[in-house]
Amino acid sequence: MKRKEGFIMNMYHLQQLHHHQPMTKMDSMRKRERNKSMVEKERLHVMDLSGMALDSLPKPSLDFATICKLDLSNNNLQDIPESLTARLLNVEVLDVRSNQLKSLPNSIGCLSKLKVLNVSGNFIEFLPKTIENCRALEELNANFNKLSKLPDTIGFELINLKKLSVNSNKLVFLPSSTSHLTSLKVLDARLNCLRALPEDLENLINLETLNVSQNFQYLETLPYSVGLLLSLVDLDVSYNKIKTLPESIGCLKNLKKLSVEGNPLVCPPMEVVEQGLHVVMEFMQHKINSSDQHPTTKKRWWMVKMVKCGVRSGKRREHEGYNMLKQQRMNGFASPGFMGMLSPLRLFSSPRHPRHSRHSIG
Repeated sequence: MKRKEGFIMNMYHLQQLHHHQPMTKMDSMRKRERNKSMVEKERLHVMDLSGMALDSLPKPSLDFATICKLDLSNNNLQDIPESLTARLLNVEVLDVRSNQLKSLPNSIGCLSKLKVLNVSGNFIEFLPKTIENCRALEELNANFNKLSKLPDTIGFELINLKKLSVNSNKLVFLPSSTSHLTSLKVLDARLNCLRALPEDLENLINLETLNVSQNFQYLETLPYSVGLLLSLVDLDVSYNKIKTLPESIGCLKNLKKLSVEGNPLVCPPMEVVEQGLHVVMEFMQHKINSSDQHPTTKKRWWMVKMVKCGVRSGKRREHEGYNMLKQQRMNGFASPGFMGMLSPLRLFSSPRHPRHSRHSIG
């Protein structure tokens, strides 16, 4: 019994010694950094100047570096001084929606901590190229402006962008670099003048919502790579001039909502569309499996791309193309031997698509 008590006491003393070990140099540095961060956070504050009918910004005796959120929305501002933006070193949210702005200052590129930028409801015709330096940006709202284009390389730099809203503008194209926004979850480009989407969409591996509706007489086709948007849940292409949906849509296993009303659709025919999403998906899968035995060069290229996408997304189980290429037994509509190992049958044949609850598609 005494031995047991002595053992317990020794363990207690060891624990006490462990808790009272002298702080190492590394521990001390970490503690100082934590304290410094806490002090800086306490110093930061929100400045709300919204809805004050301001024509110009006041000049308060304030250290702009202490602002984490600046709300200038619902005023009459026609410009934002370069000098002001350059001093907002710690701002994370900048809201200038519903003003009279025609442009943004180039110094916006100095906002290295900016996460949310709302410039909607202005008269902005272009975004400065320096916006690409805002690499912490997660949400960009530029709805209801006069944008005719976006910076060409915007997708190469804004690697943390999760939501891009550019609806109700005059965009004719989205830059090809848009397809490199790998963190993007929402892309809203409705009510523009889009004539086409970027061909290479497969890098948008996290995209859940794509809305390119109401481009009316301009948008006539969708790229085959739409079928590589493996996280896509909601696809809205309504009120365009689309006659044929790409067959690859049949590969979107996570799709829950497809809006196609207001298009002169021929394929899939309206009698298929009216039966709901699951029927449309089965129809498109059937088209993949019953493709012509002599595919075009374009279709061959697309099939190879699907396989490559499977290799790059090996951990994504919902991308069945690559796994089927290796192991799935043939169970479809096409004849055996179609394109050898790149056969759509081998790639996409699977047990019938699970029937979702009926969705309103038209």
